[in-house]
Amino acid sequence: MTIQINGFCDPRFAAVKAAFENNFREHGDLGASVAITLEGEFVVDLWGGHLDEERTQNWQEDTLVNVWSSTKTMAAMSLLLLADRGDVDLHAPAAHYWPEFSQNGKQAIKVRHFLSHTAGLSGMEEAVEGDALYDWDWMINALARQEAWWEPGTQSGYHALTQGHLIGEIVRRVTGQSIGNFFQQEIAEPTGADFHIGAGEDLDHRIGNLVPPAQMLSPSPGSIAGRTFANPRVDPTEPRKRKWRAAEIPAANGQGNARSIVRAQTAMANGGTAFGKSIMSEAGTKRVFEKQAEGMDLVLGVPLTFGLGYGLNSDLTPISPNQNSCFWGGFGGSSIIVDQDARLCFSYVMNKMESGLLGDPRGFGLAASMYASLQA
Repeated sequence: MTIQINGFCDPRFAAVKAAFENNFREHGDLGASVAITLEGEFVVDLWGGHLDEERTQNWQEDTLVNVWSSTKTMAAMSLLLLADRGDVDLHAPAAHYWPEFSQNGKQAIKVRHFLSHTAGLSGMEEAVEGDALYDWDWMINALARQEAWWEPGTQSGYHALTQGHLIGEIVRRVTGQSIGNFFQQEIAEPTGADFHIGAGEDLDHRIGNLVPPAQMLSPSPGSIAGRTFANPRVDPTEPRKRKWRAAEIPAANGQGNARSIVRAQTAMANGGTAFGKSIMSEAGTKRVFEKQAEGMDLVLGVPLTFGLGYGLNSDLTPISPNQNSCFWGGFGGSSIIVDQDARLCFSYVMNKMESGLLGDPRGFGLAASMYASLQA
């Protein structure tokens, strides 16, 4: 099977292009994109494959897809930007900015707990029925009423869908803007990132459908993981719906591709500056590495180290040979790496989903090829 690969690849990173081509031959990729910046300049920007399983439509240069939890890095970056400006104190109680949040014993939960999945609110207590997931006020009011499921700050438990609402409500209370609008104005537009949290109908012709994984994870129903994924329960085909795309679900419904993710996140790898624009201070980007939690995650069931908004490179998750590196990924396979030591930013985005929540061999193989290229 011959797949046409389009775009640009610096000869130094030829191994990345080879790994990308191999994903189609050996790992069943359907349509995908991979992008890398080094020292703030693109060295890889590739795309290829198809939008449909029948292979009748090609993945285009400007194709967008739902990247699931890779969206979380955009929400986190938005809050880190406000902290960098002095508008938010990450160590302050969340209720300082959102008074209603203090209900049911949550007065001591701090803003930083939202960024590190340690707030104890990994799922929803009240049943999320009908279109409640798309109703921002309903979601944040239900979270404000809820009691934490474990002692906040003591352990991480992946806030699969709730993290974006928790972070987003702080952004809204401080700026008066929805997080989708804030991100668009303060990060996406200055960096030229074609990434959207809340996508208008005008983008529908560019948004490709995801192909659901062959199998889904099924955690024990009574566990924290089971409760997290059961409510709200989101079907992998939900992103095909206009109401999903239109809503702001900052933990899960960002529409983008590898290039747009890298455009937005490059500033985090380069001292706060990207493509001629200063987004935040270098100190502001380094706050990612303030370790917040380490050990077995209550929801994902794997050992993780969390900083402020990103997973951290560690012996538990060795995603880079460089210490000051962070990462995240999305349900089905999308992934992001921000390496401040190498001043490197990487992303892989695809439409054919696998069952993993934090990446899979397709993205890992591309990242390994990238680091091998750097060391050659």
